[in-house]
Amino acid sequence: MMNEPGKSDNLIVPEKLPNKAPKGAAEAMEGSGLAKGNLLGQNTHRTQSRASVPRALERVRQAAKGDKRQRLTALMHHVYAPEMLEFCYDSVNRGAAAGIDGETWRHYGESLAENLQDLSERLKRGAYRAKPAKRVQIPKPDGRLRPIGLPALEDKIVQRAVAEVLNAVYEQDFLGFSYGFRPGRNPHQALDALYVAIQVKKVSWVLDADIREFFDTLSHEWLVKFIEHRIGDRRIIRLIQKWLKAGVLEDGKRVVKEVGTVQGGSISPVLANIYLHYVFDVWAHRWRRKQARGEVYLVRFADDVVAGFQYRHEAEGFLEDLKQRFSKFALQLHPEKTQLIEFGRFAAENRRNRGEGKPGTFNFLGCTHICGKTRSGKFTVLRRTIRKKLTAKLKAVRAELRQRMHEPVPIQGAYLRSVVSGHIRYFGVPMNGPCIGAFHKEICRMWMKVLRRRSQKHNLKWDRMKRLIAKWLPPARICHPYPVVRFGVIT
Repeated sequence: MMNEPGKSDNLIVPEKLPNKAPKGAAEAMEGSGLAKGNLLGQNTHRTQSRASVPRALERVRQAAKGDKRQRLTALMHHVYAPEMLEFCYDSVNRGAAAGIDGETWRHYGESLAENLQDLSERLKRGAYRAKPAKRVQIPKPDGRLRPIGLPALEDKIVQRAVAEVLNAVYEQDFLGFSYGFRPGRNPHQALDALYVAIQVKKVSWVLDADIREFFDTLSHEWLVKFIEHRIGDRRIIRLIQKWLKAGVLEDGKRVVKEVGTVQGGSISPVLANIYLHYVFDVWAHRWRRKQARGEVYLVRFADDVVAGFQYRHEAEGFLEDLKQRFSKFALQLHPEKTQLIEFGRFAAENRRNRGEGKPGTFNFLGCTHICGKTRSGKFTVLRRTIRKKLTAKLKAVRAELRQRMHEPVPIQGAYLRSVVSGHIRYFGVPMNGPCIGAFHKEICRMWMKVLRRRSQKHNLKWDRMKRLIAKWLPPARICHPYPVVRFGVIT
């Protein structure tokens, strides 16, 4: 495999079928594209001024798809095109915090045409300079802090433009079991793929792999080498290198590192996918085709990896080989969060016959996966909201309600409705009713407590509280279909 930067003779562009599995198995193949005659219409935005953006990128997609080993050399003009920059400006979160320049989306848009024209000219002549990202700390459910970088507004725009171009190229190469931060893919598709693999395929062992501080240890040198396999336009490469070297501004000091990429920028998810595509996806796909004798299924969402195996010795061999593979590219598995557990249709019975306890559980994309049974006694994968995430969310809502204690009831109700509806839309998966029901009940209890504390002589009875709940809070219900049904439709 790859031992030195620059050597790419052993890189493989694999097929995209699961190992020894029929078509339509638990990993989706890359789509066959849009139907003839609808190619441009399906990708064209309604605003006529930006209609040329998807059409130009469609030509890039076709060129990248036609030859998987071709290096595309004429891409920069797509980045500095005024239509592309305007499209990316409209895609920026309008309420996002400003970077170190203090520029906001609304203020920049007051002279949008002039600002974008000036940005386009600077990109064209190479005068564009990347600014350091503003460092902020976001608390994690386990109490630690996650460092997030806030790029300047123009950096966000240009990063989004480069990300659009890179996606047009690499979406033709990415494999079907990669779901994170890709157009047309979402966490629930990854959860569905994992559920189907465990539920109906020959999976008896599950490897839950966690990469230690992936975004902080990603090698700049290897990343550039990987991008150069497909991108031959040196101006695109130099733009990416500018962002990697810009660093972050923390406590008034600029910090620049030779490894890692700043989380929070539009370009970071794409760069992470490219890095792991060559480091993990291509290697893992070849491993299961060449070395595995049993069935192997893979699901990756960004730096979260779950693999299902038919045989234990193959799972253990894959884990050892994965550690060696990661060590070549400056990555490391987290020893405490990486686990290999017996999991699947026969796990409970096999462990009971050996006198062992219940099968273990693992967490993936906010859900704890448990070996369970249906009412008829058949095996099923129970997915419950991770307890730490549920507790952390309730704690954050409680703190926010204290700040909003004396706001009018309609404002409080609108805030809680957005919280509850967002939680239910994500965690409302089949058989997770107890968790979303408990979340809904606790929100109602906290709201009633806050309303009663607004005055020492409250007159809030339960009958009135039920009317407020019915008016403002959506009911706790399952809003996602069973994975086997939905996954079968989309694949």
